[in-house]
Amino acid sequence: MLATSTVAEEILDLKRDRRAILLAHHYQEAEIQELADYVGDSLELARKAREAEGDVIAFCGVWFMAETAKVLNPSRIVVVPDKDASCSLVEGCPVEPIREYRRRNPEHVIVSYINTSIEVKAESDILCTSRNAVQVVNSIPEEKTVLFLPDRNLGAYVQQQTGRKNMKIWQGSCIVHNTFPVRRLLDAKAAYPDAVVVSHPECPADVLRNSDFIGSTSAIIDYCGSSPAREFIVMTESGVNFSLERVAPGKKFHYVANENCNCSECPFMRLNTMEKVRDCLLHLEPRVEIPGDLMARALVPLERMLAIR
Repeated sequence: MLATSTVAEEILDLKRDRRAILLAHHYQEAEIQELADYVGDSLELARKAREAEGDVIAFCGVWFMAETAKVLNPSRIVVVPDKDASCSLVEGCPVEPIREYRRRNPEHVIVSYINTSIEVKAESDILCTSRNAVQVVNSIPEEKTVLFLPDRNLGAYVQQQTGRKNMKIWQGSCIVHNTFPVRRLLDAKAAYPDAVVVSHPECPADVLRNSDFIGSTSAIIDYCGSSPAREFIVMTESGVNFSLERVAPGKKFHYVANENCNCSECPFMRLNTMEKVRDCLLHLEPRVEIPGDLMARALVPLERMLAIR
């Protein structure tokens, strides 16, 4: 049942009137996911944004994701519920040091995680998500030096998976995944000895070493749905529970609290509410506006990423 049916009905009416499509990340509140046309991780939603029909895209996630949708749909209106829905990875990777690195090292290949600003994307050679980061780095000639940014945990995981030696890693982190303490994971494993541990590669290395499966948000969902296991310890944002219960009904999912909020929720993702979704469709604000030259530059590395399957 929808928790706020009146607001939900308003959203559905506005979607129809605006010819809008609603995209929602797995970390959004369940009631938003229920109304979405598509729910997915960053890579899936990037692809859906490009395939979308209609006049308006309402992107329920964080700002950098909506920027990506705008680059792929320059003629469409792209709105977000809350402009302040940012990301610690974006905020920890300003563009000026990247521009300076590019000037000093023009022969290096800059691989940027999709969790970056549009300005950083425009300075990059190719983008990646947690789902395809290993494939992206493997696509680069081995003799090339790679700068991977901005997540140090994902970068370390990719380096370990690829065996890449000439790889520099930006020292950014996710305020949710990076603060999952391994001691709490070990406590959870002791409490649920039959549970399989599934972790996002943005988690610290000691968490990943104690995991049975490592993958992107959607990869975790797919794994839990197809696994014969009936119980899981999930080391990612707890908003994923809506999708997990949908694809794996009857299975049990346990979440470990991080150090920041003693929870497993992203404070930026949780800024979006049903009322804000309604209002952004009503007023078509906050709206994502990006200069054309910046969109054109950011599109190049984005298209390179989307070409890798």
